[in-house]
Amino acid sequence: MCDRYARAGRAADAVGVRRDRFRAERSLAAYRQLRAAARAARCWEAERVAALAALREDARRERGGRFGGPVLVDALLGDADVDAAWREAAGLADDRQWERLADLSRQTRPAEALGVYLRLVEKSKEPTGERAYERLARLLLGARDCHRALGTQEAFTAYLAALRTELKRRRRLMGVLDRHGL
Repeated sequence: MCDRYARAGRAADAVGVRRDRFRAERSLAAYRQLRAAARAARCWEAERVAALAALREDARRERGGRFGGPVLVDALLGDADVDAAWREAAGLADDRQWERLADLSRQTRPAEALGVYLRLVEKSKEPTGERAYERLARLLLGARDCHRALGTQEAFTAYLAALRTELKRRRRLMGVLDRHGL
């Protein structure tokens, strides 16, 4: 229906349909569809304010979305509003969202991103297997980038040496770290 409205030059009607769907199902997909329709109708800023207010209310009420952290954090990241995502993430975001936030903030907020990476590294030391080891290496690469941005490479070198010593019995992990230059 929204495509028909758009082809007929009825962008405002398409926004109304997308707004109603978003109100009924506050998912990231519904938010993205509302954003696309509202941008086409040149009314996204007004629609965004109302949509984010609804997502903030959901986040406070639910303390997490159906499939992880709140849709609010993902919506803000999708809007490239990283500063707002940092403000809203505290106490709400799940590990996947925190990692994405850190990835997007390595250069602009290296100290905050480093804190996220180090917390996630600690949580990632227990799981085993190739996927877990690749994720651990990816987190360590992020932490290394943050240390470089902060000018504290020696601290990363010491941290990595201690981590390698702690986990030295995991030969496959050591191989993954070696492959990544860690």
